[in-house]
Amino acid sequence: MPPTSLPRHILSKSTFLKGCQCPKALYLYKHQPQLRTKTSDQQQAIFDRGTSVGELARQLFPGGTDASPETPFKYQESVILTQNLIKNGVGIIFEAAFQYDGVLAAIDILVKKSGKWKAYEVKSSTEVKEVNIIDASLQYYVISNSGLALSDISIIHINNEYVRQGDLKIKELFTYESVMDEVLENQKFIKEKITELKKVINQKSVPKIDIGTHCTDPYTCDFKEHCWSHIPKNSVFDIANLRTEKKFDLYSQGMVAYKDLEPIDILNEKQQQQVTLFLKKKDFIDKKGIKEFLKSITYPLHFLDFETFGPAVPLYNQSRPYQQIPFQYSLHYLEKKNASLKHYEFLADASSDPRIEFIERLLSDTSNPGDILTYNQSFEISRLKDLAETFPKYAKHLEKRIERIKDLMAPFRDRLYYIHTMHGSYSIKKVLPALVPELSYNELAISEGGDASLAFERMVFDRKSDHSETRKALLEYCGLDTLGMVRILEVLNSHIS
Repeated sequence: MPPTSLPRHILSKSTFLKGCQCPKALYLYKHQPQLRTKTSDQQQAIFDRGTSVGELARQLFPGGTDASPETPFKYQESVILTQNLIKNGVGIIFEAAFQYDGVLAAIDILVKKSGKWKAYEVKSSTEVKEVNIIDASLQYYVISNSGLALSDISIIHINNEYVRQGDLKIKELFTYESVMDEVLENQKFIKEKITELKKVINQKSVPKIDIGTHCTDPYTCDFKEHCWSHIPKNSVFDIANLRTEKKFDLYSQGMVAYKDLEPIDILNEKQQQQVTLFLKKKDFIDKKGIKEFLKSITYPLHFLDFETFGPAVPLYNQSRPYQQIPFQYSLHYLEKKNASLKHYEFLADASSDPRIEFIERLLSDTSNPGDILTYNQSFEISRLKDLAETFPKYAKHLEKRIERIKDLMAPFRDRLYYIHTMHGSYSIKKVLPALVPELSYNELAISEGGDASLAFERMVFDRKSDHSETRKALLEYCGLDTLGMVRILEVLNSHIS
């Protein structure tokens, strides 16, 4: 007989994985949860994406019964419900929950076929990762020890080669990968790790574990801000293009702040420059190199910036999972030096595929001759090539635009112009405030590309709300990117005039 009540679990799948990544994080989660960093909007969007993809995958197994609990605090009821569903002959169960030895695990889809049970865990990624296998290994351990024999356990993930044409084809969107062999090999590890993590939870004090690569692998820990509070600003971890392993090697030797790194022959030339110039509060400007760069630019100038979003499930015909879909651009136009600055912009209606209108408006707004300046040209070029491949009708014109693109990032990437407050970065988010302090992203409602993508995606899925403020914020953000490029070029010109 299935039980009528169960004690609350000690470990869940999520806390087990947290403990595998770092026992200290598990202890803090259980005993000092107030130290967690608040989940960001972008991280929450990733969680929500996983949930929606999981729900979509249920269509692969029609007629299933949902065993999800009313709230996350009632999972024991879900365990009992699952046992009753199995007893009553239900052959497809969503969110089937099991508990064994104080460990709770819920599997996305449980299916009985030809008298044998198979388990499926759904992931919104496009491949099976090592952490997914550990995840499945724990689920198998709990399910099998609860008395249900599994003939197979698989990961269902997104097929990134699927191209949508017409209605969404669920069976083509998803692909299956059995991980049974790896899961069976991991059972001894799972049993030992559960015992270890239970001891961690019952400790009287926080485990003495220093910061390390585990703070971000496989996920950024939600206690990272707390554990890294002793790291000063402008530390070894801020040095650009220094391997993570090397940073922690220096940290373990007590070389943390910039001042600890002297002598700095352990760093390459650009890294030494970053540290030295910051400590001396000095800048470096190669006027000859800047002059050569500026000579390569041909007026009229089009200062161009794109914004894109990449939905996990393709929304439009001729699009793939996670394909970057351009939905917005800002374009500042300067016919010649000291001419009046003109501004053009495009922000798609979120109710339909934005790409055709994006292309046609962009081709029109860049029809005048002259260079197209971007900041990090590889991004815009990749998007234009993608559009040209998807819509051959426009390919010739888009290729001509690509030929005109030049990269305003080049003099900063090549360290022809380096301000010590850039902190080794040549991102426009660091370069612009260093060169043009009066222009700032800090006061904007949307202040970086990830937030812009998220904002547009929310508009796509929420057709009922008034998005006028969001649209205004998107236009302000993208507009600042290209206005910032104009001002950056002005600063470069000022050094050779």
